[in-house]
Amino acid sequence: MSETPAAPPGVDLARLRAHLERELPGVVHGPLRAELIEGGRSNLTYVLSDGVSRWVLRRPPLGHVLATAHDMGREYRVMSALRGTGVPVPGMLLFDQGEDVLGAPWYLMEHVTGTAHRDAAPLAALGAQRVAALGRQLVETLAELHRIDPAAVGLADFGHPEGYLERQLRRWSKQLAASRSRDLPQLDRLHAALAERLPASPAPALVHGDYRLDNVLVNETADGGDTITAVLDWEMSTLGDPLTDIGLLVMYTELAGVGGGIIPSAMTAPGFPKADELVAHYAESTGRQAADLDWYVAFASFKLAAVAEGIHYRFQQGRTLGAGFERAGEMAPILARHGLSTLKEN
Repeated sequence: MSETPAAPPGVDLARLRAHLERELPGVVHGPLRAELIEGGRSNLTYVLSDGVSRWVLRRPPLGHVLATAHDMGREYRVMSALRGTGVPVPGMLLFDQGEDVLGAPWYLMEHVTGTAHRDAAPLAALGAQRVAALGRQLVETLAELHRIDPAAVGLADFGHPEGYLERQLRRWSKQLAASRSRDLPQLDRLHAALAERLPASPAPALVHGDYRLDNVLVNETADGGDTITAVLDWEMSTLGDPLTDIGLLVMYTELAGVGGGIIPSAMTAPGFPKADELVAHYAESTGRQAADLDWYVAFASFKLAAVAEGIHYRFQQGRTLGAGFERAGEMAPILARHGLSTLKEN
């Protein structure tokens, strides 16, 4: 039976099928198809189908891939470890660390049903009460992650918490330098201010690294509510300072809808908790006080600016897939101003 020839860039269906038949015999039944999921701005995500079953494949972006920025093995390991805990994740099926099949490492996982809410209108259609409950559940799921004992799930060596914030700031500064194609003086000011005010971290925890509403899948429940069916996009996960996760969530909430929707607008839907409500619910759920939160929110702004500049760099090279990348260059100045304002440096 012949393969469907039309496949999105980044996936060679013939090589992929041959590999799956060797490693997972009997799993693929009909012609294999792949569809790129729009919306991702970093690693590429595809839905695979053989007409009977569906799976999800993840691989790094095409071209200009920075070292450590797109660690497929890291995502695969952490989701494998979290399976069966209070943090919902898809089942992992296969990891290929070589480049013979797709030209880069990749992994395959179960397809989980659910909606990743990026836009305000579909979320608002649920009604303010359900939106508010979903916002609280988003925080509670994060709190559940931060409560997990890494050693109990085989992740005791998943990172080095000592000096985590200093290393993170240095790492994202290097990522920015590697993708720099223009002068960004405000972003340089933000980096300097963050370096001067480095806080002391609380007790370490498993950190997601990119925790926000559109990185979870949500399904309606039988009683008319909503439940998070999977937490996705673990490429930046590690052992570290848990307040970086809540700081990022706050930043995404404060800037929701900015950049013509480059930052998802869903959290502007009526009923979604405001930033201070998210922080209060996190403190209540974890017993952790979010001290020095301004630093963490400003750091989230710097980190996302570095990511956006990497996307902008790849877009200029013509090495991005999907729509929306042409506006990535707008984000670094916006994020720099937000970070400086948060630190009261403007």
